[in-house]
Amino acid sequence: MESSAQRSTRTYWTCQLVGWGLYSIAQLCAAVFFEKLPWARAALEALLLNGIGLLLTHALREYIRRHAWSSLGFWRLASRVAAASALLGLPVGLIAPLTATIHQQSAELIRELGPGIPPSVLPLIRILHQWVNWAVLFAIWQTIYFSMLSVRRRRYAELRQSELARVLQQAQLQLLKSQLNPHFLFNALNTVRSLIAENPRAAQAAVTHFANTLRYALNAGQQELVALARELEIVRDYMEIESLRFEARLRVDYAVSDAAAAVQIPTMMLQTLVENAIKHGIAELPAGGRVMIEGSVEDGELLLQVTNSRRPAAAAHEGTGLRNSAERLRLLFGTRASIALDLSQPDTAVARIRLPVHR
Repeated sequence: MESSAQRSTRTYWTCQLVGWGLYSIAQLCAAVFFEKLPWARAALEALLLNGIGLLLTHALREYIRRHAWSSLGFWRLASRVAAASALLGLPVGLIAPLTATIHQQSAELIRELGPGIPPSVLPLIRILHQWVNWAVLFAIWQTIYFSMLSVRRRRYAELRQSELARVLQQAQLQLLKSQLNPHFLFNALNTVRSLIAENPRAAQAAVTHFANTLRYALNAGQQELVALARELEIVRDYMEIESLRFEARLRVDYAVSDAAAAVQIPTMMLQTLVENAIKHGIAELPAGGRVMIEGSVEDGELLLQVTNSRRPAAAAHEGTGLRNSAERLRLLFGTRASIALDLSQPDTAVARIRLPVHR
C-alpha cells in the first residue's frame, strides 16, 4: 500500500515534469512558428534550459524542506523567495544568451531599445534580460509550490481534525455502552438467580434466554447499529425472562411493521427502553401491567415507541439509560434524531425515538 510520503513524492514529480514539459513545448512552438528556427535545435535548447530549471528547482525544494521555510512568516518567506529567485536566475541568465532562441529574442529587444546602445553593452543587456526573466520564472515556481503546500497542509489538518473527532465519538460511544451493558446483564442475571429456588424448571428456560442475551450483549461492542428486527429478538428473550418472574403480572404486545424492522438502530437502545419500562413501571405495580412496543416508518423516519403502565402520580425522573440513549443518538445522527419521555398520562409512560431511515 502506497504511503503518504510516496504519494507526496509522486505528486511532486508529476507536477515538475508536467509543468516544465508544458513550458518547454510553449518555448518550442514560439521558436519554430514565430522565430522560424529549426525545430530540432529549438527543441534541444528548450530541453537544455528547462532541464537546468528543473534541476535547480528540485535542489531549491530540498533546501526549502531542510531549512523549514514553510514555517516562516509571510515577510521572512517573501524575502527568501526573492533572494532565491535572483540567485537561481543568474546562472541560467548567463547560459541562455548563448542559445539561438534566446539570442534572437534579445536581438529584438535591443532593436526596440534603440540604435544608440554601445556594442560593448549588448552582452550585458542580454544577460540582464534573461536573468530577470528566469528570476521571475523561479519566483512563480516558488509561489505555486508554497500555495500547493499550504493547501495540502490545510487538507491534512482538516482530515486530522475529522479523524480526531471520529475517534473521540467512538470513545464516547464505547463509554456509553459500557455503562449500559453491565446494568442490563446484572438485571437479567438477578432474575435468573431469583428463579432457581422458586421454580427450577423455569430457571432452566431462563438460562437459555439469558445465554442469548449475554451473547448479544458481548457482541454489541463490535457494531454501533443493528437492524430493529435483530434487536427485537433480544428484547423477546429478555421479556421471556421477565415473564417467568412476573408471570401474569406482565403483558407484552408488539406492533412493528416490516419496514421498521429493517431499519438500523443503535445497538441495545430498544433493550434499554424496555428495561426501563420494566424497572420503573411494571415492577412497581402490585397487579403488574402492560408493555407495548411499536415501530413504523413515516416520512423517511423511524418512529419507535415503548409504552408501559406505571404507578399513578409517580415522581418523574430520567435515568442513566435514557440520558445515555439521548447522547448516543446525538453522536450517531446529530440533530436528525431524538428521544423523549412522555409522562403526561398519570398511569402511563411513553418513550419515543425518532431517527432517520437513511444516515
